Amino acid sequence: MDQLLALRVFLRIAESGAFSKAADTLNIPRPTVTKLVQDLERHLGTRLLQRTTRRVSLTPEGSAYYERARRLIEDLQDMDETAAGARAQARGRIRVDIGSVLANMILIPALPAFRARHPEVHVDLGVSDRPVDLIGEGVDCVVRGGALADTSLVARRIADLDWVTCASPLYLKARGTPRHPEELVARAHRPDDVSRVPGHAVVGYFSSLTGKAFPLEFHRGEEHVQVAGQAVVSVNESTAHLSALLSGAGLGQTFRFAARPHLDSGHLQAVLEDWTRPRHPLYVVYPASRHLSAKVRLFVDWVAEVFAPFDDGQA
Repeated sequence: MDQLLALRVFLRIAESGAFSKAADTLNIPRPTVTKLVQDLERHLGTRLLQRTTRRVSLTPEGSAYYERARRLIEDLQDMDETAAGARAQARGRIRVDIGSVLANMILIPALPAFRARHPEVHVDLGVSDRPVDLIGEGVDCVVRGGALADTSLVARRIADLDWVTCASPLYLKARGTPRHPEELVARAHRPDDVSRVPGHAVVGYFSSLTGKAFPLEFHRGEEHVQVAGQAVVSVNESTAHLSALLSGAGLGQTFRFAARPHLDSGHLQAVLEDWTRPRHPLYVVYPASRHLSAKVRLFVDWVAEVFAPFDDGQA
């Protein structure tokens, strides 16, 4: 038995909760993963994992063994990187996940510069607005914004992004330009009338995880208006949301950096500019660990550099 490989496999199963995920992230055949775990348990004379039809969990003995094995593998990785650091660059493959519009407009255009600086580091880039399970999916780090629910992760703030409310000139010519956020809301003909007069057509955005729609927000001094449930078109992907605005489908809120080229060209027009929305905090997030590999540390520092010019909080 290759005990070192068996330990790595055991750790990945414990963290991901599945033999198949461990096999995929380590690029090892599933039968090999199963045999390594069986050999390790036979060697130790105890059961480390409890298998069910839906998930794999740690036994009490497995939990204690996991903590020792994790520290051992981290120390070994640290030893290797320290010994190699004086004569070699960071190397290896990292898995990164990022939202669509951030990837297409900021990160991907900058990737050649990262590859030129660190040619031995290879990047697998997952692009979607879907929240990912870093541990379960074997992701090294993600770039995400908004409130972060998982307090077990390390989050480094890299930017605060401004919003802009906008629509295409074609849409505004047909529907008119709103002067107040209340004009976006459907309203009754008369106070006692149950029928509703549609407000402006709103291009909305909803969570790909929960399906919940995010409302439009407007702030001006002490006034606060929230527009929810008015969307005629909703999408769950940021690049598609921008495309819907450009198509003339309606009016919506998007990141100012993403809209700026289209505002400059006249393909989009800003409205309600005396109203603001709180800036959107952006983070690079990675699993909490005593040890952060050199390649991930380099990438995290580089991502912070790349996003610094887009930080509206420093403007």
